[in-house]
Amino acid sequence: MEPQASGVKTWQWVVTVIVIIALIVIGILVFGSSKTEAPATTDQTTVGTDTASLSLNRIVMSDQYPGNVVYLSSVQVQNPSWVVIQSDKNGQPGEILGSAHFDKGINPGNIKLTKPTVEGGTYYAVIYTDDGSGKFNAVTDVPLKDGNGNVIMKIFHASATADINLKG
Repeated sequence: MEPQASGVKTWQWVVTVIVIIALIVIGILVFGSSKTEAPATTDQTTVGTDTASLSLNRIVMSDQYPGNVVYLSSVQVQNPSWVVIQSDKNGQPGEILGSAHFDKGINPGNIKLTKPTVEGGTYYAVIYTDDGSGKFNAVTDVPLKDGNGNVIMKIFHASATADINLKG
């Protein structure tokens, strides 16, 4: 009877291994092939049509402590560009409060403002093209747009509850 008991255990082991392999294959088919992309937002865009040269233009930042400086976690741009901080004007970027130049690539930074942000205010960090003059010019440096014609920007708020390390 000893061989039969051993045979049953072997048979159970083989079935268990087959079930595990089947589950792994099903998991790969279900989860491995369904690649999802993040939906496009106003703070990033894909540039170019060649998939080998795709890059993003975007701003990464959080709400800011009210004050004279806006801190940007990172600015990613395909070409040298300006990031401009603008106040809210009826739900759209309005008065320009400050600007800073960013080199091609991914760069952290901050922007000193000519007028401070105020508690509860809504503001826009907008990426502008660089005309090469070395100075920001709201006429010749224009807002950068994504492939759908949307201006690339990040909306943020000035709040006393923002990270204390982000005091402007």
